[in-house]
Amino acid sequence: MSAARTDTEDVELANTAFYEAVERGDFEAVADLWLDERYGGVSCVHPGWPVLSGRGEVLRSYALIMANTEYIQFFLTDVKVAVAADTAVVTCTENILSGGPAEDGAELGPLVGQLVVATNVFRRTPDGWKVWSHHGSPVLAESDDEDEDAEGAV
Repeated sequence: MSAARTDTEDVELANTAFYEAVERGDFEAVADLWLDERYGGVSCVHPGWPVLSGRGEVLRSYALIMANTEYIQFFLTDVKVAVAADTAVVTCTENILSGGPAEDGAELGPLVGQLVVATNVFRRTPDGWKVWSHHGSPVLAESDDEDEDAEGAV
């Protein structure tokens, strides 16, 4: 018999399930992972988008993204989980590989890599941990070392 999972492990599993559902383009799974409105309003910020508020608006955004993305894969790094009572915060770096529609009869369009730092807030419900808020911001700087080099050069 295995030991019971910790809240941290359960949140990590919910976070992974969220990204895997988006990768598969499984709208029903994505919708099931978002918090129901009876527990409070949800919000989402995709990189370069305005704040989306409310379950309907947030889920419409995922439907649009999945309908217009031929291929997407997330490699999550720097994953950190903090749990306090019925709320959990996950921060991570989304190393994203994606591609749009194919051109000239190719099977897949050109692939593009992108780095996004994300904060996912989860809330515990009787049905498990659900996404309450997602905020993704593009990484525009490579590292702090490059910033220091640029500041030193006059």
